[in-house]
Amino acid sequence: MMLDATRSGVMLAIVIMALVTYLTRAGGVFVMSRVPIGPRVERFINAMAGSVLVAVITPMAVNGDWGARMALVATLMVMLTLRKPLPAITAGVLTAALWRLF
Repeated sequence: MMLDATRSGVMLAIVIMALVTYLTRAGGVFVMSRVPIGPRVERFINAMAGSVLVAVITPMAVNGDWGARMALVATLMVMLTLRKPLPAITAGVLTAALWRLF
């Protein structure tokens, strides 16, 4: 399916993406409302969160430039030190920006 890069084509693409996003989220809520949350399901959900994180980070570490790799290292070091996500994310963004600046 090809959409023209006109105003109507862009708006249609945005509406389609918003609809898919909504249906994905609503579908998850719908399915999980019918699944009893026991210890086994809870372990699965906790493991799934970590695997999604690894799936997002690994391609950046393998295919990214050195700015991305240094940002990952900085984020990891700050997270291990402070155990707070906001300073770790800030360190990663600043490291990538400074690496690419120089």
